[in-house]
Amino acid sequence: MTRYADIPKPIRSGIVVVDPDRGTPQRVIVLQFNPDTLERSIAPQTAGDSGDSGAGGGGNGDRNEALRLKGPAEETWKFTAEIDSTDQLEIAAPDGIHPQLATLEMLVQPSTAQLRAASRLAQNGTIEISPIEMPLTLFTWGSKRVMPVRLTELSANESAFDVNLNPIRASLSIGMKILTVSDLPAGHRGADLYMAHLAQKERLASAARGGSLGSLGLPGADVLSGRR
Repeated sequence: MTRYADIPKPIRSGIVVVDPDRGTPQRVIVLQFNPDTLERSIAPQTAGDSGDSGAGGGGNGDRNEALRLKGPAEETWKFTAEIDSTDQLEIAAPDGIHPQLATLEMLVQPSTAQLRAASRLAQNGTIEISPIEMPLTLFTWGSKRVMPVRLTELSANESAFDVNLNPIRASLSIGMKILTVSDLPAGHRGADLYMAHLAQKERLASAARGGSLGSLGLPGADVLSGRR
């Protein structure tokens, strides 16, 4: 028998549901297959572009604010996750992939207990009922990307079923927004986790090799001063 002991076991991406008060994981969702592609969008929160028409400086933005940021950039992720029970024939799946789908769907659904509690408050004449707070959700993509998120999109394309019409294969489109210190209250565990995520970015950026002005066809630093 040929063994490949030196081949490292691949790390899986996934979602961790965390108790925001204690910091303990309540549920760990490991994606069966790592997505082939990730679509990331990063939009800076700039202070000087309000009302800017983009027509050759004809906007109404404050020129003194052009280089200022109001807070962390708004970052969104999108990817496709595959679930296939036929790839795990050694594991009994009498319900197909219903459990895996339900687990992901409950990330954007309040529980029956929470809905009943809200209903009781309404029946008792409570004037103002706070929106239901969900647990803190983290998305992990290796040890260098662990970040608090809110799911913004979850759509499923079920493509195969067993004789009882249980889905056995599905493709999931998942969209999420990275939660920053602008989204979470001060002292919230998710805000601390975002700061750790941002610090990781800073460490990675400091490890990047810098280029030279000559590589850009610039003769020297004087050209950056505006002098010709």
